[in-house]
Amino acid sequence: MREIINEVLPSFNDGKPFALATVTRTWSSAPRPVGAAMAVLSSGEVIGSVSGGCVEGAIHEASLEVLATKVPQSVTYGVSDDNAFSVGLTCGGTIELFIQYVDKESFPDFADIAAKIESESAVGVATLVNGEGAIGSRIVLTKTEANGTLGNEGLDHAALESARAFLLRGTTKTVKLGVNGENRMDDLSIFVESFAPAPRMIIFGAIDFAAAVARIGKFMGYYVIVCDARALFATKRRFPDADEVIIDWPHRYLPTIEVDETTVICVLTHDPKFDVPVLEVALRTNAGYIGAMGSRRTHLDRLERLKEVGMTEAEIARLKSPIGLDLGGRTPEETAISIAAEIISNQVGGTNQPLKDGTDSIHKTSLASESGPAPVIA
Repeated sequence: MREIINEVLPSFNDGKPFALATVTRTWSSAPRPVGAAMAVLSSGEVIGSVSGGCVEGAIHEASLEVLATKVPQSVTYGVSDDNAFSVGLTCGGTIELFIQYVDKESFPDFADIAAKIESESAVGVATLVNGEGAIGSRIVLTKTEANGTLGNEGLDHAALESARAFLLRGTTKTVKLGVNGENRMDDLSIFVESFAPAPRMIIFGAIDFAAAVARIGKFMGYYVIVCDARALFATKRRFPDADEVIIDWPHRYLPTIEVDETTVICVLTHDPKFDVPVLEVALRTNAGYIGAMGSRRTHLDRLERLKEVGMTEAEIARLKSPIGLDLGGRTPEETAISIAAEIISNQVGGTNQPLKDGTDSIHKTSLASESGPAPVIA
């Protein structure tokens, strides 16, 4: 919903209803991820996409029905790869969607959610999308507050426990619970959509390679920070894609900002007086990815220096060095691509092998699909 919320907000503010279709679960090679959203305005206009164009026509028809009846629907579109093209789902796979009627009466928190997303404040929505009870009922939550109910106290408590954990990680997925919130039961489907601030990519070292990494980091959706102690090099003009350019010693700056499991740290200085002190700090944070640039000789020297300052083997083992995957590139842009590839692989557990050599599903099973596979409809 994040990608279309500003486009549908004017309709909401003007009191014009719209239908909001959101991908709640996927199986196999579904073309769009969980959380992808499409709105159908009262005029019939479509905003956004939930299947890359594959089944938008069918979803448009279902959305018009929701607009007419004000009754939400859970719909599933799934086909085998052999029959996919004939019905429009060209990639095969299965997608499950929830289509809801949205106006000021049915979804009074919508504008507030939009404001929180715009201000980069963490906010989540837990919606009952399937099973017994009031389908479409929801809880809107932040890290400390919650508003709404799914039907009863036990269900609200269990849903909030899961939703707050997901909100901390920025995770969007469907949760299965019993009617009173019992775990390991699947009477109800609760779709939890998390809108958390963009994860940080912190780049230490104001060099040409850093400019390329900042550019691709921004493309990947990170809030990019470039830090270097040398004011002559650390300028916004040299790093136009960075959200912030900080002039400070890396090891002094890093402890001043929040670092969590979504944070990426790239140490590109390959100068011991810069990189060893900042790595000593970085490797003791819970950053999700920590990489350092340098030749293999530089890497071996760095390891010895880290041991000399008291770093443990377990701490050092977290370091990706030399940084990036071996793609054979040499230029700053090619190097940035190899670093981005390693970051993605680190996040989802990629094999780093050519897709043509594999037999498993192209798309890794996401947290949102952990409930098990759906039958493929031929």
